[in-house]
Amino acid sequence: MTILCTPSQPGDDLVVALGTGVLTAATLPRVRELLEQLPAERLVVVGPEIAFEEAAGFATDLRLTRPLVGVVAIRPVLDVETYAYAMQAGIRELVATGDLPGLADACRRSRRLSESILLPAEAATASEAKVITVFSAKGGCGKTTLATNLAVTLHANGARRVCLVDLDLAFGDIAISLQLEPRRTLVDAVAMGENMDATGVAGLLTSFRPGLECVLAPVEPGDAEKLPAAVIDDLLGVLRGMFDYVVVDTPPQFNEHVLRALDGSDHHVLLTTPDLAAMKNLRLTLDMLDLLSYPKATRSIVLNREDDRVGITAGDVEQALRSQLAARIPNNLEVAASFNRGVPIAAEKPSHRVSVAIQKFGALRMDGPQVPQVQTPKAPPRRWRAVGSRSGRGA
Repeated sequence: MTILCTPSQPGDDLVVALGTGVLTAATLPRVRELLEQLPAERLVVVGPEIAFEEAAGFATDLRLTRPLVGVVAIRPVLDVETYAYAMQAGIRELVATGDLPGLADACRRSRRLSESILLPAEAATASEAKVITVFSAKGGCGKTTLATNLAVTLHANGARRVCLVDLDLAFGDIAISLQLEPRRTLVDAVAMGENMDATGVAGLLTSFRPGLECVLAPVEPGDAEKLPAAVIDDLLGVLRGMFDYVVVDTPPQFNEHVLRALDGSDHHVLLTTPDLAAMKNLRLTLDMLDLLSYPKATRSIVLNREDDRVGITAGDVEQALRSQLAARIPNNLEVAASFNRGVPIAAEKPSHRVSVAIQKFGALRMDGPQVPQVQTPKAPPRRWRAVGSRSGRGA
């Protein structure tokens, strides 16, 4: 069912776009009365005749009283200022007047989010999400491929709620690898300021499938510079209460955003491939993590694209890194083919040997007791100073 707030009689085409079971209310106070009578209601659509300030205030109140209820606002004019105001207030979707297909899509997305989000009240009796950051100091090692397939594996066909975060602000590939349309991205979190909560973050999510949501990287040039690193602390803190697992994909560089993610993570998945440049960069990464006092128990080293034909074996990698491998993922062209199709191989072919390797890694390292829960520190300044002269993309 949907509650439509409009003082005029809605047309048949509008009712069809909203789906079956539409209740109308002439004013927002009347909508509040209906919500009290209908505790299971999850969607309110505010018509263009309602003043936007009034709609925003209504959405702000719902964030505290009924956080699962999504608000979709129909507006005659859509601009950057309106979007920012809507995001800050907690309006999930804005739709232009007359855009009936867009309205239908917005309502479906809002309902799907309401169904998949774990309420803070429910989360109080559940354990917090484990945050897993996937990192490599060298580009091209397969971080995005591993992150997406690990997220699919942990999702376990809907058994768990998983969020995949694309923290590669300049060159993020999660959207294109999963063939998602980035209607909202990380940069939209800036408008929430200090008001970031589950309702606001829900508006950032793009669904890959029910229970597997994504926070996508910015797509416009210059957007990456608009995102303060402190937003990452707040975002991961909120996502912990909404999901069972949060998987963070990162750029191949130590920057402040990445360090915030590492600080807020329970586990670091460090990736290498069987080539000298990747191994050298990972050795430097391990030294850096030691310098910054990250516990060794929170690390897993993964050898991706293992292939003895290149002349470097898994034993060679372990000897060079002076560390044991947690997983060995075989090289296979089908992985790249599935990536190009927009379907992770773990979802498309769960019995494939690459999928099985990732499944075993997820079951062993992510579900076991060896992944400690950590407290997120509040941006320790010494870390930013220590890494400042060594940030940048690896060779």
